[in-house]
Formats: sequence, C-alpha cells, structure tokens
Amino acid sequence: MNSTAKSYISTNKDRFIEELFSLIRIPSVSAHTHRQPEILQCAERWTEILLASGADSVKILPTEGNPVVFATKFIDPKLPTIMVYGHYDVMPAEPLELWSSKPFEPEIRDEKIFARGADDDKGQSFMHAKAFEYLVKNNLLKCNVKFILEGEEEIGSSSLEKFCKENKELLKCDTILVSDTSMLSADKPSITTGLRGLAYWQIEVTSASRDLHSGIFGGAVANPIMELSKILAQLTNADGKITIPHFYDEVEEVSDYERELIAKIPFNEEEYKHDLQIKAVSGEKGYSTIERTGIRPALDICGIWGGYTGEGSKTVLPSKAFAKLSARLVPNQQYEKIAQLVSEHLTQLASKNIDIKVSSLHGAQSYVCPIDSKEYKAAEAAYTKVFEKKPLPVRRGGSIGVIPIFEKVLNVKPILMGFGLESDAIHSPNENFPLDLFYKGIETIIEFYNEMSN
Repeated sequence: MNSTAKSYISTNKDRFIEELFSLIRIPSVSAHTHRQPEILQCAERWTEILLASGADSVKILPTEGNPVVFATKFIDPKLPTIMVYGHYDVMPAEPLELWSSKPFEPEIRDEKIFARGADDDKGQSFMHAKAFEYLVKNNLLKCNVKFILEGEEEIGSSSLEKFCKENKELLKCDTILVSDTSMLSADKPSITTGLRGLAYWQIEVTSASRDLHSGIFGGAVANPIMELSKILAQLTNADGKITIPHFYDEVEEVSDYERELIAKIPFNEEEYKHDLQIKAVSGEKGYSTIERTGIRPALDICGIWGGYTGEGSKTVLPSKAFAKLSARLVPNQQYEKIAQLVSEHLTQLASKNIDIKVSSLHGAQSYVCPIDSKEYKAAEAAYTKVFEKKPLPVRRGGSIGVIPIFEKVLNVKPILMGFGLESDAIHSPNENFPLDLFYKGIETIIEFYNEMSN
C-alpha cells in the first residue's frame, strides 16, 4: 500500500470516525414504519457526506418505498464507470437489554466500533466514500464513479428492481462494487463469490375466535401453538434434510472438484463452536459446515409466538399462533417458485381443526460471481497488497436482494468486496466493526481503483 494513502487515512481518521458516527446515530430502521423521518434524515446526511467527499452531484431520488441516494463524479466519458452500491437502512436493534451500550450511540471499545450499522452497512459503505475522497482530493481518480445507496435492503429491496428498470441509463456502468459481506477472518482475507437466495414467510394459525380458559376448554379445542409446532416439526428430518416435496428439484449439485476446493478453505470447527458457544454443529448430513452455509439450501424458523408470555401464570388457551420462516436458496432455485411450494405444503400439513394463513413477505435470487474477470482480478490484487495474503474465493450463506437484480437488469456482475467478520454480530445485539479492518478496507478500495486503472 502506498504511503501517501496510509498517511491520508491516519491524518484524517478522527474526522472519518466522527462522520461515520453521525450516520450511525440516525436510527434508520426500515422495518419500523414510524422511522420514516429518520430514513429521510439518513439519506440527507449521506448527501452531505458524498458532496464533501468530491461528488459532482448528489440527489435523493424517490422510489415506491424509501428513497435512493444517487451520486456521480464524471472524469471522462471515454473512461470506465464504477458504481458503488450500499444501503443506509439498518436492522432493528431489539432486544435492547442485550446491548452493552446504546445501539445508536456508537462507542469504541477494544479497538472496535459498537453500534447498529457499524458494519452492516453504514461502516462498510462509508469506507467507499473515504476511498473516493482520497482519490478525488489527490487527483488520482482515473474513472467515472457513481454511488447508489438504498433504504430498503434489510426488508428485501422491494422497490429497487422497478427503480433500476426505470433508470437503466442513469445506472449504466462497467463495474459494481459492493461491501456488504464478510471475510473468513482478519488474517484470512476472502472475496465473496456467491450468495444464497432467500424466501420468507409469516404463518398465522387460528383455532377459536378468542382466547379461552385452558381449564374449561383445554382438551376439547385445538391449541394453535401446539398445532403450529407440529407443522413446523415436519419440515426437516433427523438428517437435516428439508422434507418439502420438490424443494431440491432445481438445486445446483456442486462438482466434486469444487467441493475439494471448498475443503481447502481454512476452517477450525472447534474454534467455530467456541466462538458461537454451541455444543455441536448441525445441518444436512453429508456436508461440511462451510458447504451447508454456502452451497446448500437451508430452512429456519426465525420467530414463533402466541399466547401468554408475561410474568407469572395465566391459564389461557390462545386463539392464534404465529411464526416467521425463512429459506436460504442456492443457484437455480427460483424464490417465487419456492415461496409458492412452501406455502402450499404448509397448508396441506394443517389439520382440519385450525385455519392457517401463509403470507410470503419477500425474497431474493442467489448469485455467483466469476473469478476470472478483470474486476475480480483487480479486487484480488488489491486485497493481496493490503493484507499481504491472496484472498480466497468463498461462497457465503447470506442474501443481498439487489445483487441478482443488478445482474438481470443492468447486465453487470457485481464484485463483493466485504471486510466484515462473522464476529461482528450483524443483525444481533452488540454489532461491531474492528477499526483495523475499517482502515484496511479504505486502503483496499483505493488499491482496487488503482488496479482497474492499469
């Protein structure tokens, strides 16, 4: 890494941190409808940051949902255009009592930033703004740059596909950079080359028209929580296999050669269990932990509730029970088809004693990135220079709904340059982002631009 960039980051790091904190302090939780003022406030703050970083123009553009922040910097129409994608919305912070500090009052402890959005995705998006700032202010930018920051990623990016289709010319680019993923570890850099797709449902089971006295009616009226539990228990078997008929029909079977490469990825199962404080790993029989989270689909109950859960006892037979269910999907699985398949199967499993309503909430396609493109090679070289180790190509288990949309609508393969760690606890209490990776991320992004200019 050239000393000039390192010096710039070191000289300005206090300012960088305070600017990032100004974004984090805004509770832009897209899942909470009452946070609409904060959503707009965060978009406006991003506008200020991008203009100060050197953008020629920054606009807040409407969508059918939350607005998009769009910025441009044009050097020469003959030069390639790199578009940076990020999202300014964050997950809810609840349960608040599990945080060691206030989620929207960022703190630095143990050389880490603790706050909701520290990693996902305010911290990682902000690295791009500061790398861009360095290149502009030192007259080193040798390409055109666009930024697109959305406010609905954490609720499925439902408005972005239409926005992209209606603004194809505005979004036209040669490369899309995304930092919303993670690395294997701080000393084992990796580039995400695949993402699983997603389907998500809410289930509502109803028995009686009202909550009933469990002494008077218990044993005579179906209990919706028990009925729902019976349904959910049938969705997987003892081998961790999903039992829904035709669920695996279109699953991509990874070659033996690729499985051999996956097996070479450094992974310590004992450290994994210790870090997560679990007794054992689990999942589909016949696959390793890395394979289970990268190349195989998964089905999870994300939440279940109903009846009385307050202090003390209340002898009640509830009238309703609810659950939230998600599936992570792999290449060739179409989330719309899986959504319908699962909805129909859940309905078939329900007994005649209850009513069941299954709502499909949102979904996303899977994504695979080639590792022989100029853009990937540039990212690989950038990581190698900064981390002094060649990054490994790794398929990850998460989903980013807009990535396959970019591929389909804009015909561009995004490059997923993530710098987070699994220990960053994104989506969980005490989300954090190590300062050294924050600074190294800025350095690596600068090197990517340099590599793309060669």
